[in-house]
Amino acid sequence: MEAIIERCCGLDVHKDIVVACVLIGPADGKARKEIRTYGTTTAQLEQLRDWLGQIGCTHVGMESTGVYWVPIYAVLEEHFELIVGNAAHMKNVPGRKTDVKDAQWIAELIRCGLVRKSYVPPKWQRALRDLTRYRRKLVEAQASERNRLQRLLETCNVKLASVATDVFGKSGREMLRALIKGDESPEQMAQLARGRLRKKLEQLVLALRGKVESHHRFMLEMQLGRVEDIEANIAVIDSKIDEAIAPHRAVMERLMTIPGVDRVVAMTVIAELGTDMNVFPTPAHAAAWAGVCPGNNESAGKRMGQQKRRGNVHLATALVQAAMAASKTKNTYFKARFWKLAGRAGTKRAAVAVAHSILNAIYHMLKGSVDYKDLGGDYLDRFLNRRSEQRLVQRLRSMGYEVRAQTA
Repeated sequence: MEAIIERCCGLDVHKDIVVACVLIGPADGKARKEIRTYGTTTAQLEQLRDWLGQIGCTHVGMESTGVYWVPIYAVLEEHFELIVGNAAHMKNVPGRKTDVKDAQWIAELIRCGLVRKSYVPPKWQRALRDLTRYRRKLVEAQASERNRLQRLLETCNVKLASVATDVFGKSGREMLRALIKGDESPEQMAQLARGRLRKKLEQLVLALRGKVESHHRFMLEMQLGRVEDIEANIAVIDSKIDEAIAPHRAVMERLMTIPGVDRVVAMTVIAELGTDMNVFPTPAHAAAWAGVCPGNNESAGKRMGQQKRRGNVHLATALVQAAMAASKTKNTYFKARFWKLAGRAGTKRAAVAVAHSILNAIYHMLKGSVDYKDLGGDYLDRFLNRRSEQRLVQRLRSMGYEVRAQTA
């Protein structure tokens, strides 16, 4: 292997220790090797940073091992050219595996420029990612707790979910609190209904007549309290996200003009993808990184089943949610594309394909700072008609006819 870097370091990262192997030598000669082991506390990582600086190291490489590489990256990022590589792409041949040999192998790959640099976002984006990802966890926890509460209601034979559209709306919550107190009759609880739900008073009386025991009331009170606590936490973290995303408010509002993209999807795109599209040479690179395009699986000239690539699960989930929402919009290109694909490929594949199209639009909007312009719901029909016309005209010309197409 031909070397291109004279002073580099490979780090074998673990939870409690970091093994560093430094290679120093001219690109056309043999390199001198020096190995040291450090702990992973901040003070010890600063010692590692100072040592690398003293010996004139310019490039430092490591595997993306869990979350253990993150604090090391934070200490070293302003002092060296850091290369975080995919662990699957940096595996050594099996056998004779030690921490020292792993660090030396990484250093040799870095020295020869054989490691593809993974995308590590800047500090502001990493902070926003932490907030948006934690918000997603809170939403998932809220949904789980709501499901537990509704399952408990079914256990008590309280059929509130069969009558009320939203068990956790204003009317539903007042009825739940009345159930928890246990001192009101079904008729009295049904009178707590508001709005259109008052048209179903007779059904509510029947639905609220269940077998609610004291331990059921205790569990309902605890579960409803957890739901409301999580809602309060989501409100707090939403305000924190608004503060973090304030410098990019114009970008978020521009993204929200795309059909299916709401506030949550837009802030997830900014947190995961960023606003600088120079990181990705083409929209295809961005789609491959996000995991919303088919993978390649070919052997002996035969193309095997093409499953979706692995990518950024947070971004891919948000884009698929946007695609499903776009499929319900009126007279838009994404809705037309979704239902044309869903007929022959199914709704799941159609959603991933539309998510890919949404990401293409986002890429060009961020790259060129342009607004979204919808192609219209009839774009695909016009495109297919034009292509059929060209094919038929070409066929007639190949038969010796002179053809001039003219709209009737």
